[in-house]
Amino acid sequence: MTLKNRYDFVLLFDVKDGNPNGDPDAGNLPRVDAETGHGLVTDVSLKRKVRNFIGLVKAEQPPFEIYVKEKAVLNNQNKRAYVGIGKAELLEGDNKKRKGGDAVEEARQWMCRNFYDVRAFGAVMSTGINCGQVRGPVQLTFARSIDPIVALEHAITRMAVATEAEAEKQSGDNRTMGRKFTIPYGLYMAHGFVSSFLAGQTGFGEDDLELLWQALAQMFEHDRSAARGEMATRGLYIFRHDSELGNAPAYSLFERIRPELKEGVIAPRSFEDYQIKIDETNLPSGVILERKA
Repeated sequence: MTLKNRYDFVLLFDVKDGNPNGDPDAGNLPRVDAETGHGLVTDVSLKRKVRNFIGLVKAEQPPFEIYVKEKAVLNNQNKRAYVGIGKAELLEGDNKKRKGGDAVEEARQWMCRNFYDVRAFGAVMSTGINCGQVRGPVQLTFARSIDPIVALEHAITRMAVATEAEAEKQSGDNRTMGRKFTIPYGLYMAHGFVSSFLAGQTGFGEDDLELLWQALAQMFEHDRSAARGEMATRGLYIFRHDSELGNAPAYSLFERIRPELKEGVIAPRSFEDYQIKIDETNLPSGVILERKA
């Protein structure tokens, strides 16, 4: 069923003694706003977790395949669209700038039907074999920690070795060393948007939307690692508009969700150190607040 409503949502999640999103340009340190000290998690990182959850739950089967995934050869994925619409012959020849000819739109629609992340987040699918471009109805912002974070650096030792020569060199305090970065605790907030107009263009429907809410609520439960052992969604607050254009500006709705430190807490170390204030009074006409997590 096609979406007929606009949605704006707030995602709260936390991390304890872990690294929610390392910065490869900074030695994998947790991402941070250099001016304020607040932690950051990119929208790309959050979408990756959604993709992984959908792929796990739906076993990578159409119409819930994942287009952007590890080691995926995108042109091979694009080629499948032309095979699927019965026009593989259009990919033959030397005209690399216009692979697909006049069937690009048909190929684009095939990609939307088969790949969940294409019809949700959009994709640029013109890298050689041209399946066009899709602007997705679901968008996420960077997540920002409610309070400044402190990145800790931990030295780690390597007990095992790879070769006998290395074993001879490694003795006593002479061990291979490494570094691991964590933050003691951080509560993060991200904002998201769902456009029914763009959903109509990609075929993103009500079932897809419910799957998105499920993914946002449970994605960290299936993304455990040594660096992200204790991450969890702590709140998913959804503002549902009764129209496609919307009944209120998104920022005015987001301001109604306010995580605050409890009185007397200086250095938060758990979710219990916060209180989540939710202002449901005088909601704009036509807006309903729902909580999914």
